[in-house]
Amino acid sequence: MLKLLFMMVFMIPLCFIKNNFWIIQLMFFFMSFLFMFLGGYSYLWVNVSYFLGSDLLSFGLILLSFWICSLMIMASNMIFIKNNFYSLFLFFLLLLMIFLYCTFSSMNLFMFYIFFESSLIPTLILIMGWGYQPERLQAGIYLLFYTLFASLPMMISIFYFYNYYMSLNFFFFNDLYEFNFFMFISMIFAFLVKMPMFLVHLWLPKAHVEAPVSGSMILAGILLKLGGYGLLRLMGLFVNLVKTWSLVFVSVSLLGGFLVSLICLRQTDLKILIAYSSVAHMGMVLSGIMSLNKWGFCSSFMMMISHGLCSSGLFCLANISYDRLNSRSMFMNKGMINLMPGMTLWWFLLISSNMAAPPSMNLMGELGLLNSLMSWSFMTMIFLMLLSFFSAVYSLYLYSFSQHGKIYSGKYSCYSGFLREYLLLFLHWFPLNLLIIKSSVFLLWI
Repeated sequence: MLKLLFMMVFMIPLCFIKNNFWIIQLMFFFMSFLFMFLGGYSYLWVNVSYFLGSDLLSFGLILLSFWICSLMIMASNMIFIKNNFYSLFLFFLLLLMIFLYCTFSSMNLFMFYIFFESSLIPTLILIMGWGYQPERLQAGIYLLFYTLFASLPMMISIFYFYNYYMSLNFFFFNDLYEFNFFMFISMIFAFLVKMPMFLVHLWLPKAHVEAPVSGSMILAGILLKLGGYGLLRLMGLFVNLVKTWSLVFVSVSLLGGFLVSLICLRQTDLKILIAYSSVAHMGMVLSGIMSLNKWGFCSSFMMMISHGLCSSGLFCLANISYDRLNSRSMFMNKGMINLMPGMTLWWFLLISSNMAAPPSMNLMGELGLLNSLMSWSFMTMIFLMLLSFFSAVYSLYLYSFSQHGKIYSGKYSCYSGFLREYLLLFLHWFPLNLLIIKSSVFLLWI
């Protein structure tokens, strides 16, 4: 694991060489393939070096991080064209990738916590430095304070836990030590905010709207998954407590997912709609983890990977429209099928994946979560039905409103998609629909 870490560290000087923008992207792609062939398809820790190691859960999420980061550079072409401090942009992106790599491959809870918090800083700089509107400062403060408020109790509980348990290694985590409820909440609250769970989700739409396309992609693709990853790692400690309290978390998540789906139906901003749909999806992931069964755990992992690719692709599409029209409003973005028919196909493919249509991996994840939650309690069926239905409704609303209808009279003409944009969307959609062929891999890590 250290070899890739060193490779990233030694790439830092490359960022500051003039006109090296696409070389860095090439290196990211190279690293993603390099990491893919290291082989972490194991429920055991493999490739162990010092405090770093990789099991299947880490493997999937690190691979997703490399993939999304390389696509982020591809999507941020305008930063390069306008010479908008692109060397610094690449540097912060590389720094973020180093932190994410260390977060997902740490085998020690305290090291995980340090890198988990560190990943906030480059994200904040991406939003505040390359965002669009002046409100990005407020969005950055929202993001910072939500995360910091939740994470300080976690740090104190880690110290308290070490004092009794004398080890922070994930490998030894089981339900030996009897926790109380306050310890449980302070340990997982940081992850619930990061996911985000309904009721602590208000930072997400703000951050997405103000972030540049790369910020939105990394937020939706990777940073929301940090919460799910942390919960999956720590659930072994809290089995007895989760049995007692899971009712609360599942109820809030499913009810919240339903309410957020209704909120989506009256949005006029493309980005806010996609951001809110993320809250609904991650609510299902949280419910699956809290159900404490194998279907729930594996399907949550599957859903996290598929949502990362799908949501990131949708933000790319929203940005492609924004580049042409300088507006994310649905009233401006009407009738795009007349101007960019090729892009309409990609809107259709990614939105159909977002509403869990076959053959996307979202379908596999959602079916597993339906199984898991209905075996946990049959009453969840009501909200699961509503969630699935309204997920399709707001997806169709987004598609039909942006692609069909009377074209806005202020739009005379605009250039159609570039090859770079089609390739970018293909690289989101292709793994998303290819992975379902080998979906048994996702069931191996428990």
